[in-house]
Amino acid sequence: MTGRIGCKGCRDGAELDFAFTMAFQPILDFTTNRVWGYEALVRGPAGESAASILGRVTPETVYRFDQAARVKAIDLAGRLFPADDATRLSINFMPNAVYEPAACIRSSLEAAHRAGFAHDRIMFEFTENEKFRDTAHVARIVSEYRRQGFLTALDDFGAGFAGLSLLANFSPDLIKIDMDLLRGIDTDARRRIIVAGILTVAKSLEIAVIAEGVETEAELETLIGLGATLFQGYHFAKPHLEALPPVAGFPTGSLAFAHVA
Repeated sequence: MTGRIGCKGCRDGAELDFAFTMAFQPILDFTTNRVWGYEALVRGPAGESAASILGRVTPETVYRFDQAARVKAIDLAGRLFPADDATRLSINFMPNAVYEPAACIRSSLEAAHRAGFAHDRIMFEFTENEKFRDTAHVARIVSEYRRQGFLTALDDFGAGFAGLSLLANFSPDLIKIDMDLLRGIDTDARRRIIVAGILTVAKSLEIAVIAEGVETEAELETLIGLGATLFQGYHFAKPHLEALPPVAGFPTGSLAFAHVA
């Protein structure tokens, strides 16, 4: 991506010397039998892994990459998403790359306007696996994004540095339970107890929960039994490069998901 991406109060950073694009994976709502939204996942132009792209991001380019990735995701979603006012877009962002939350969201606001996205249809995910240099600063980012009308989500919940303290300090709209906690949950009583506890705490805090990384029918049935309603994972669809994938893997008798081939 070329061109100057910056704003007053933010650092432009060095130019990117590599290209990237996005793949999309659906997030499914089993209370409505609809696609709740799609997560935009960084990929190389030929489908190279996110790791191969992120490994090229340096401290000098992290701000420019973070901004460019947001704009790329929103622009593609504007072209690919169905013509409705409900399907959400989930974007991963790098909290350590944001210098001034109100100013650094400007390019995202402009891209959302071009794409016709209401702010409450865009969710910014920050991961528990990233060790934040300044947790108070991250709390300000989340607060500003929510003030602007965006959704916020804590990704990889249960796998990172601070766990429940992040949930208490940042008050996100959603959390995404880390896939390692869900793997084999149908045969592991300890995992069922932990996930049931997370769902109970989240419900009490009025925070929605996405179970990500679901890979088997048995995992899905167990999670439904525990009260989960939002799901993401290979059991339903793998990410498609610059496209919305068809969805499979629903329990027998479930309704067809809206706007899915």
